[in-house]
Amino acid sequence: MQQESGGQRTRSGGTTTQRQANYFEDRDQTSETGQRPVKKGELDAQTVLLLAVHTLFGIANALSGTFVGVYLWKAKNDYTLIGWFTLATHLTMAITFWLAGKWVKEHNKMNCLRAGVALSAGFYMLVLWLGANSYHYFILLGIVQGISTGFFWIAYNVVYFEVTDPDNRDRYNGWAGLLASGAGIVAPWISGLLIVALGDKAGYRLIFSISLGIFIVGVIVSFFLKKRQVEGSYEWMFPIRCLRQAETPWTRVFCAQIAQGFREGVFGFMIGLLVYIATGSEASLGNFVLINSAVALVSFWLAGKFVKPRFRKSAMLIGAIMLVAIIVPFFWKLNYVTLLLFGVAAAVFFPLYSIPMVSAVFDLIGCNEESAKQREEYVVLRELGLNTGRVLGVLLFILVVSWSATPLVLKVLLLIIGSSTVVAWFFMRKQLALYKA
Repeated sequence: MQQESGGQRTRSGGTTTQRQANYFEDRDQTSETGQRPVKKGELDAQTVLLLAVHTLFGIANALSGTFVGVYLWKAKNDYTLIGWFTLATHLTMAITFWLAGKWVKEHNKMNCLRAGVALSAGFYMLVLWLGANSYHYFILLGIVQGISTGFFWIAYNVVYFEVTDPDNRDRYNGWAGLLASGAGIVAPWISGLLIVALGDKAGYRLIFSISLGIFIVGVIVSFFLKKRQVEGSYEWMFPIRCLRQAETPWTRVFCAQIAQGFREGVFGFMIGLLVYIATGSEASLGNFVLINSAVALVSFWLAGKFVKPRFRKSAMLIGAIMLVAIIVPFFWKLNYVTLLLFGVAAAVFFPLYSIPMVSAVFDLIGCNEESAKQREEYVVLRELGLNTGRVLGVLLFILVVSWSATPLVLKVLLLIIGSSTVVAWFFMRKQLALYKA
């Protein structure tokens, strides 16, 4: 466990092992603008701008992304079609991450970020152009969404790593979750009302057009982010080489990412779709997201403020267990009330599960200077794990619903897939036990 003892202190059997200096501790204390940071642990101008781009991206997706699955469902009531659309998205995203790693590593990563936002706008332009025939081109739509999402998140995650450090990373993640929840409070609610008020054709066309405009604003704001320094050459086979190393913590972390993605791949579209099926109303789905996002806003703020590195292990365990427990009421009845209870409870406990994991993984990337220099490869490795899990989860979903889509089968499937949060904690538990001295 060489990397585990590199830059952090580990408690084991009452002994303390001192690691080599953390990359961020050795990093120049002045910001890239030549000004000194406001205060240790605070967010500087670049982190605030990155938050702004992230929030705009979230608002645009919250406006329309919540309803893409519903849009396809209304065109053709077929779980497998939505499953294949999602599978195409995640497969393409994984490939895009791996290929775009070279762009981000050796060229202008900010252009990659802008390309992701611009292509997201292109996705909604394509949906608008295809109109009612969109469901015939679900593979094409999945591929375009996968490329746009891959470009955005590979660049965003690397820039996020560069503008944050272990002192402010939990705070940043809390603010990112809070702002995303804030976007989720208003955007889907407005979308649902517009679709109901204007009708399917005009309503969906309007919300997709608004998302298009917000993505364009996001591209403009991104130009205020500084061009990031590039160094080194991209190592194409790094994920394989890293995972084959003996005693590397990345083997466990990679397995944890697979488990995390296993749940995300299905729950990311299935819960919203079930709400629509239960109510038959986009306005009800908008209200559902509004309520959950309002709760998540407070939860992310509290978690970002109080979940410190030394509490990560216990916080993630509580979050992981509760995210499984809240699925159980579905076996009593699967309706809008139980779905709403699930959504509210998930909004409360998901920050406890996600913030420790994200922060711990990026702290591991920055545990020493050598590791930090390969941050792009490590981000690709992380995302390959997540997308592997998403693909496996969606494949299981497609196989099961192709056999049977009865309520009981769907409930058991959700419980099995949802239980992967505990598996993720199991693989992350040693890394979460490490904390900065």
